[in-house]
Amino acid sequence: MRGLGALLLSHNCLSELPEALGALPALTFLAVTHNCLQTLPPALGALSTLQRLDLSQNLLDTLPPEIGGLGSLLELNLASNRLQSLPASLAGLRSLRLLVLHSNLLASVPASLARLPLLTRLDLRDNQLRDLPPELLDAPFVRLQGNPLGEASPDVPSSPVAALIPEMPRLFLTSDLDSFPVTPRGCSVTLACGVRLQFPAGATATPITIRYRLLLPEPGLVPLGPHDALLSHVLELQPHGVAFQQDVGLWLLFTPPRARRCREVVVRTRNDNSWGDLETYLEEEAPQRLWAHCQAPHFSWFLVVSRPVSNACLVPPEGTLLCSSGHPGVKVIFPPGATEEPRRVSMQVVRMAGRELQALLGEPEAAVSPLLCLSQSGPPSFLQPVTVQLPLPSGVTGLSLDRSRLHLLYWAPPAATWDDITAQVVLELTHLYARFQVTHFSWYWLWYTTKNCVGGLARKAWERLRLHRVNLIALQRRRDPEQVLLQCLPRNKVDATLRRLLERYRGPEPSDTVEMFEGEEFFAAFERGINVDADRPDCVEGRICFVFYSHLKNVKEVYVTTTLDREAQAVRGQVSFYRGAVPVQVPEEAEAARQRKGADALWMATLPIKLPRLRSSEEPRWGAGLSLAPLNLGDAETGFLTQSNLLSVAGRLGPDWPTVALHLGVSYRELQRIRHEFRDDLDGQIRHMLFSWAERQAGQPGAVGLLVQALEQSDRQDVAEEVRTVLELGCRKYQDRIQRTGLAPKDPALPGSSAPQPPEPAQA
Repeated sequence: MRGLGALLLSHNCLSELPEALGALPALTFLAVTHNCLQTLPPALGALSTLQRLDLSQNLLDTLPPEIGGLGSLLELNLASNRLQSLPASLAGLRSLRLLVLHSNLLASVPASLARLPLLTRLDLRDNQLRDLPPELLDAPFVRLQGNPLGEASPDVPSSPVAALIPEMPRLFLTSDLDSFPVTPRGCSVTLACGVRLQFPAGATATPITIRYRLLLPEPGLVPLGPHDALLSHVLELQPHGVAFQQDVGLWLLFTPPRARRCREVVVRTRNDNSWGDLETYLEEEAPQRLWAHCQAPHFSWFLVVSRPVSNACLVPPEGTLLCSSGHPGVKVIFPPGATEEPRRVSMQVVRMAGRELQALLGEPEAAVSPLLCLSQSGPPSFLQPVTVQLPLPSGVTGLSLDRSRLHLLYWAPPAATWDDITAQVVLELTHLYARFQVTHFSWYWLWYTTKNCVGGLARKAWERLRLHRVNLIALQRRRDPEQVLLQCLPRNKVDATLRRLLERYRGPEPSDTVEMFEGEEFFAAFERGINVDADRPDCVEGRICFVFYSHLKNVKEVYVTTTLDREAQAVRGQVSFYRGAVPVQVPEEAEAARQRKGADALWMATLPIKLPRLRSSEEPRWGAGLSLAPLNLGDAETGFLTQSNLLSVAGRLGPDWPTVALHLGVSYRELQRIRHEFRDDLDGQIRHMLFSWAERQAGQPGAVGLLVQALEQSDRQDVAEEVRTVLELGCRKYQDRIQRTGLAPKDPALPGSSAPQPPEPAQA
């Protein structure tokens, strides 16, 4: 294959490369990322025309000296390997502009790297560098975060650099803290939510207070592309827009998705009025937990997203070639003169399984190419036509295809349909590929089918690509049937989740399988005499609001009540799930039932809820004989728990109350006294313990936090979450009252909201 220009071998299981690789005289691009390479063949140095070499995410511990013979090499990526040293022959890469060596085991690097004449970026982050040649230590194009520079190894004397780098303070924040100070010395911070931050020395010239909060994702706050998946909650760091003199390291913890082929994980952030993805590296925390590590250029909102692999390049006026690293055969050729100024372009490729398409169309011979998304910065059109190459649909070759069945489809957001542009372009066919020319970028898709109206079918197929098959569950706690767990689960996670929950919960079988989009809103409505027994921020007109994210838990626990007479008979109610946000006019149950039968019904499922019959001795008696004075536990700014709230908490504790009492600091002797005094009255035991403790805590700061902590330590996370919800709602009402009276400025609006945002103060 002496004419081969690009060889893409990424995402395989290769442990070595053949010596014959050196016999490809025209090769300019070689990508072998995400493999198992342990060594490289010396013949690699014979590729005199190679310009881009990507060997990241392998197991390399050494490099052959012959690599210095790649005289035309512009970019070399060796990130995430096991390299402990570098050959001196790297000084022979006189054309090299980009050298990426982050996430290795390098203890030193050759000083000759500083003398490469065209090198504009050297990434040495997250290695074991304790010393560095002075030429590189002061070079502006070198990135060094995450190295123990200046620290002495056990058998090596201290470096002179150690005197210049003081020990960095470390902070570990508890859940009751939402801010921390940063000084010019820098610091390493671990937040209670599992987020890590590293402020290098000199990142700020003056002391500054950093505030943070972890937000639940919602459609107005989370920007997702059509094939993206959210992997984390939203982290907000304030003050927004503050500029640091050095990049701040940020680590976000997430559970990796099961399907990772041809997908990548990135940290997404908001800058001014737009969202962008940061260069992200993955570090393993545990077998099923990973860190997403990036450098935060500013403080704003951050979240972790899984997306199709994105390949990007800067197109100069003299033209260039852009290839897909995960899908061989997909490439874009930019001729000279396509642009006057350099502009950045990117490509994403998505595959569709042939069986799904054939089932959708009912046509065994139907096939499609990979779906190609092209985007760019700058003017919408190019000055010269750009050539796009796509593989022919699977099973089709240029020698055997029927041209009348081949369709090139085009979609430009926000249009609702795909357009068939086959007659508007010239399709050049080879044995394996189709080439065509365009002047602006969007989505392109090749179809091979006997159907005529392909645009509508493409829209349905594209929706099928983005849909998740899920089941809805509604379970009641075994020892407290008024506590209901609602959850939306991907179909492949249902069995494992039920096995884990059914020790503490019981309920009906999961719903039939329904299909949902990532980020789709839906709500749960309790019907037939059952209502939500709390004022919750996520409750609208008695309906519990959800947003579906396939890699998050999508679970809520609520307490329900009824206006019916439970002493006479059990209450047989139900909970129904509907698509969309809660409507302004919530329909009655009878009307909702009729809506379920329509072609565009919003109803998804209905599951039964049963509140068992109460005997007279079991009837709730909260407040009966209660002679305690009115009580407010907490303060206005952090939130109050009123007497009614404490009664609700007492009603949920049941047999767990002694464990909670001990965690609250109640002595064992007092516990025994309460048990004896109320020996025939469990409710009285709980109520007396809780209110006696609350009276002793009156006026004491942090009392509510102690209660939440005791509930969590007693494995009653459900009650702790209810208390947090009450506090959050109370704080919102308190802030609203202050804003209405003009005593405090309104908080800046979240991104995506329609409220105007006041300008942020300039940073010193």
